[in-house]
Amino acid sequence: MRQTVREFQQRAEKADFTAVVDDTGRHGARELLARAAELADAMAPEGSPDGSPGGSPDGSPGGSPDGSPERSPGGTVLLQADNSWRTVAATLAVGLTGGVLALVNRHTTAAEFAAALEDIRPDVVIAEPSAAEGWQARDGVEGGRTAEALDGWAVLAGHGPRDVSRWSGGTVIGLTSGSTGRPKGVVQSEGAVRYACARTAEINGLRDGDAVAAIVPLSSTAAYCFGVGMALMLGGPLVLSGRWDREEALARMSANDVRWTMCVPTMALQMGSAAAGSRVLEGVRSLTVGGGPMDRGALARAERSLGTRILRVFGMSECLGHTSPRPDDPEEIRLGRDGRPFPGTELRAVAPDGTVLGPGATGRAEVRGPSLFVGYARDGKAEPPALTPDGFFPTGDLLVTGDDGTVTVMGREKDVIIRGGRNLDITEIERAVAAHPGIARACVVPVPDPLLGERAAVLVVTEDGHDGLGLDDITAHLERTGLSKAKWPEFAFTVGELPQTTVGKLDRSGARGLARELHARLAPDPTPRPHRQGDA
Repeated sequence: MRQTVREFQQRAEKADFTAVVDDTGRHGARELLARAAELADAMAPEGSPDGSPGGSPDGSPGGSPDGSPERSPGGTVLLQADNSWRTVAATLAVGLTGGVLALVNRHTTAAEFAAALEDIRPDVVIAEPSAAEGWQARDGVEGGRTAEALDGWAVLAGHGPRDVSRWSGGTVIGLTSGSTGRPKGVVQSEGAVRYACARTAEINGLRDGDAVAAIVPLSSTAAYCFGVGMALMLGGPLVLSGRWDREEALARMSANDVRWTMCVPTMALQMGSAAAGSRVLEGVRSLTVGGGPMDRGALARAERSLGTRILRVFGMSECLGHTSPRPDDPEEIRLGRDGRPFPGTELRAVAPDGTVLGPGATGRAEVRGPSLFVGYARDGKAEPPALTPDGFFPTGDLLVTGDDGTVTVMGREKDVIIRGGRNLDITEIERAVAAHPGIARACVVPVPDPLLGERAAVLVVTEDGHDGLGLDDITAHLERTGLSKAKWPEFAFTVGELPQTTVGKLDRSGARGLARELHARLAPDPTPRPHRQGDA
């Protein structure tokens, strides 16, 4: 993030400004740069010229060709990213030293951390002392020393040498869950981050100095890029919440004149419920929502309650937020589809044989554009992604394009329930169920069946005042919508909230486990019936 950090530094030299608002208060740009310089000292390998920024072998001030102070190389830095000023200060330190920043969540298990060490092979690890000890982080850093920075956090610095060219131009590595259960390190370039942020700022009408919020954990690739990256580029406050609290998030955004934020659907719907029609976010130009199943009706209710515009988007760690509607688009496009590809990005639907499909036909999604990632972190370097011969990346999603250039993601290719040999599209059923006015959120999952293999169950979170919603209500609604009876859920469980990942997305694995647990509590029925229901 060298260019972005250099621009931030130049702004701060002209005039100080509030760069972060977090649980501990307000933090100025110059304060964060001073903290970044301290961290750069702590990260320096043993044997560096004098262990201080700006040092050179002969003791003279030194400097880089562009006139900025010369610093010891930062190398590849694995940071416990939290929603505080620390993550921004660490970004500045890594940018000032020309390093690469990898992000890890505090809730990462020891096994997941060990896998990340194997894939990333960091030169420096920065974390809370208790986290560093629990992860046995010292084992992942060759030799070196232990120092403190960021108000008592541990800095484990290896002795070098440090070569960031192994990342093939990548500057940020985000960990995302893989289909095998092993986290994947997604390597993104600074150019990709800047492109995605610039297009997003343009679409949402953001200007220099505007405040943006980050309510999704910054250990998420998208949250980091559209939170830290966006704020550094705009040169305005980044408003952070240390933990997810919908009331606190609303109050903090309102109090600090936030103009834009990005979140997952669950957060948007929970904030809409908490706002209770107060229109507390009238000052927010728009709210970008992505990363999970979305229902137009539920989003519309949240939008009216919050008093802002919600933009339903599509993106992924491998290709950052590459579609979006505009705030002035009609509701059908803003909330019912996933917008249009960013200028310069191409998104297409293809048949199984690779034939490019026209508008109205559902196919496998493939994307090509400036925000495409460098590759996956494997064995300490960037492993290029598997692309089509013409340079497109298969996303694993199903997509349909419209005549007007809009796109709609229809779900993951593998999101199916196999009931007696028949494939049931989970996304299709979820969208139909979530359209019920009494349902706030819904998740369709399979439960085991000795005869048919799998049956469809639905976990629902009801809107206020609809606590008695049951399977009969749901199926009656589905009949009215015209959904084929063969696709109706056969079990319904009302829950207080759907399982979520550490970044607030729907945790489908956790939802499957919860549904199976609730299903197992039901009394055995020797005579299978078409529909059953239960409550959590």
